[in-house]
Amino acid sequence: MLNPRSEIYPTIEYRPIQPSDLEALEKIHLALFPIRYEREFFLNVVSGNGIVSWGAVDTSRSDDRRDEIIGFVTTRMIAAKDSEIEDLFRYNSSRKDLTLVYILTLGVVDGYRNLGIASSLVREVVKYAASISNCRGVYLHVISYNQPAISFYKKMLFKLVRRLPMFYYIRGQHYDSYLFVYYVNGGRSPCSPLCPTIAIQYSCTRCRGAVGG
Repeated sequence: MLNPRSEIYPTIEYRPIQPSDLEALEKIHLALFPIRYEREFFLNVVSGNGIVSWGAVDTSRSDDRRDEIIGFVTTRMIAAKDSEIEDLFRYNSSRKDLTLVYILTLGVVDGYRNLGIASSLVREVVKYAASISNCRGVYLHVISYNQPAISFYKKMLFKLVRRLPMFYYIRGQHYDSYLFVYYVNGGRSPCSPLCPTIAIQYSCTRCRGAVGG
């Protein structure tokens, strides 16, 4: 992978992920995450089948890889009533059709980290969620040992609302997960993050996404 710091500062642009990204998307996920994703997941991403995604590309490259993705975020819409955090929204809305955007995976290849790409991708997700009138938040899971990801989401003003014990099962070992939420369109937590009211500890396999968020 080209190290952008050894050349000119890269010009990063963002676009929807498309079918031609399939191979690169699979390779990057394999390199970045301990969780192995099924082929069907990637096919759904590149076809937009229930998944909304953004890719980052370095258009300053002079070779034929200037449109090859070097970062990505994948998301899907989930009804609030079907999420682990439905109870956070019951108290302040009479609407029954509230939705949330769930971040499935977020990643940037090694040579392009610390350039603000991940932050820009998350901002795209937040902007998308805010454009949907009945959406109240963006949420995700982070494995408990991934301190860089935890610090990143806190810096992005996500709220830590739950710790889920033994949420992940990877290579024969269980790991806890932290659940983060970014509220939009008037959504808000009923109390302080991780207070006794909302720090309910349980395990769910329904919406497990990226270990790093």
